Amino acid sequence: MEMLTSIFAISLGAILTNNFVLSQFLGICPFMGVSKKIDTAVGMGAAVTFVMGLASLVTYFIQHLILVPMGLEYMQTVAFILVIASLVQFIEMFLQKTVPALYTALGVFLPLITTNCAVLGVSINNVSYGYNLIESVVYGVTGGLGFMLAIVLFASIRERLEFAQCPKSFEGIPLAMVTAGLMALAFMGFSGLQVW
Repeated sequence: MEMLTSIFAISLGAILTNNFVLSQFLGICPFMGVSKKIDTAVGMGAAVTFVMGLASLVTYFIQHLILVPMGLEYMQTVAFILVIASLVQFIEMFLQKTVPALYTALGVFLPLITTNCAVLGVSINNVSYGYNLIESVVYGVTGGLGFMLAIVLFASIRERLEFAQCPKSFEGIPLAMVTAGLMALAFMGFSGLQVW
């Protein structure tokens, strides 16, 4: 029962309370760049979720089977970036072969998952929080789901704002920044959630 409570708390925290984009401000580049249309936002969210979950799994084993036994903990960031880059390359090749429309729509932002600090952040947080294998994977997947929630909500708002009348000086990026700020403020309301 204690494990289920822990997993529920990790999931709730990663999706709402400590959302990578809206609370920790990680992964802002794809959040702002790919959020003009809902379908590309969903594709990017799914790709980031897959990479975060798989990266959490692989980096857990690298940390505990290679880096710690060999005393190479200081190489953690470099090793994790190499793992993430390999995973993103795999996803890029997969999407190019199976879903070329999504691959084209994501454009330059797909390789940017490699340098997405949210993906690296989830791997480093897993180590610093002392999560076991299951907790690490759950944190990675739910962190990705939180990223997808944020980017899809933001894309849906931005699609509606295309038809809204606003002052000329607010059109485009300024209005997107104000919207992102208001969303972050709204997600602060989840900070009072507690799991008993």
